[in-house]
Amino acid sequence: MNRVAHAFWAVGCFLVGVLLVYLPWLQLWEHNYFLNRFPGLVRVLLHPSLRGVVTGLGLLDIVLAAGMIRWRQKPARDSHN
Repeated sequence: MNRVAHAFWAVGCFLVGVLLVYLPWLQLWEHNYFLNRFPGLVRVLLHPSLRGVVTGLGLLDIVLAAGMIRWRQKPARDSHN
């Protein structure tokens, strides 16, 4: 993968991770289309455990993005010695 595409992919993973970390704790999570349309989802979507799982996935995504950046920054070894 070329450098620009790799950078965009890493930034995208980081931004999705940040969104997943903050979104479950915002007012938007409690008042959205799906909860109004499907009232049976209220117990599931507003449960603190589900919010924690979504936040954990966001943190995992941020760590993945950091790992992608760290992996890409390793210098290439010269094989012509």
